[in-house]
Amino acid sequence: MSNLQDQVVIITGASSGIGEETAKELSSKGAKLVLAARREDRLQELADKVNNNGGHAIYKSTDVTSYEEMEELAEYAQKEFGQIDAIVNNAGLMPLSFLNKQKVKEWDQMIDVNIKGVLYGISAVLPHMRERKKGHIINISSVAGHVVFPGSAVYSGTKFAVRAITDGLRMEESAESKIRATIISPGAVSTELTSTITDEDVKGGVDELYEQAITPDSIARTIRYALEEPAEVTINEIVVRPTDQSM
Repeated sequence: MSNLQDQVVIITGASSGIGEETAKELSSKGAKLVLAARREDRLQELADKVNNNGGHAIYKSTDVTSYEEMEELAEYAQKEFGQIDAIVNNAGLMPLSFLNKQKVKEWDQMIDVNIKGVLYGISAVLPHMRERKKGHIINISSVAGHVVFPGSAVYSGTKFAVRAITDGLRMEESAESKIRATIISPGAVSTELTSTITDEDVKGGVDELYEQAITPDSIARTIRYALEEPAEVTINEIVVRPTDQSM
């Protein structure tokens, strides 16, 4: 039996891509899921698929940039399932652009979703996990959180931040509260992320890179692997790239 059997896992950004595939993967191992994203219709469709296949999933339309909505999400999970064993802070945006394009609104969106969304997710579950002295927080960073390239300055900044925040969380909570912290950094993955790029001078190169993209189920299996390790073991960081991706 998997260690995930009856474990309650919150997944943000669950309406597509990595989040959707993670829901399917964890459900197949017996996890109870709390699915979160803004697109309620997509969440309902996914929850129905999981439940019709013998799994157990509930959902709540949630904007990760809202501290209040993330708190409500955690409260909903506790009300319905009585506990929170893990959260996968997966929601993210990647509107890459050159700095001289001054796409300030896109910068603000990335900071709000990619950094504040992760912080709000941590904040929402941390008191509950500290009380139980048990829990696992998985934050999705990126290869761009390891390497900066032209057009990625702000996006990379947000993903470097995710890595810093997660490692700080590990140092503060692992020994005292037995809370595990994991960073997963995907390379090119076939998701909707590239659809947010409005800078045409960047988009062509990104589209070429993403021709070699791996499917999101690869990241879902990586998340499952980290979660399934026994409580005394923490997978702190994993980078997952397409074999052909050099950067």
